[in-house]
Amino acid sequence: MPRFFNPDAVQAPASKYSHGASHALSGRRLVISGQIGVDSEGRVAEGLEAQFDQAFANLLAVLRADGMDIPHLLKVTAFCTQPGGVGKFRVAREKALQGHAPATTYLEVSGLATSALLVEIEGEAVMDDA
Repeated sequence: MPRFFNPDAVQAPASKYSHGASHALSGRRLVISGQIGVDSEGRVAEGLEAQFDQAFANLLAVLRADGMDIPHLLKVTAFCTQPGGVGKFRVAREKALQGHAPATTYLEVSGLATSALLVEIEGEAVMDDA
């Protein structure tokens, strides 16, 4: 399993994430493409909170489709087009990841693939060999 840590020499995390995540690479690695706030029918979720929730649901669906689950998630990177969205991101992350604290980066960007998209979340996961 991955080891998550926060060194004493670095300021404590401002929310539920870890500064570092390491894994001995004794298993397999999953890289999850950026997931957006669109459901399996192609419907764009309305509003920032709903898009965060849908993007996390999509990320977890990809994770589980490869036989992994939340504890295997090593790194999350989120992109948001709405300034000041970090609070809503944190709420959605906590709800989706149920207290798990992977290494996390949150970025505010000027745009994504289309103007309807407000968020995109990508991830990396690792799982030990059985």
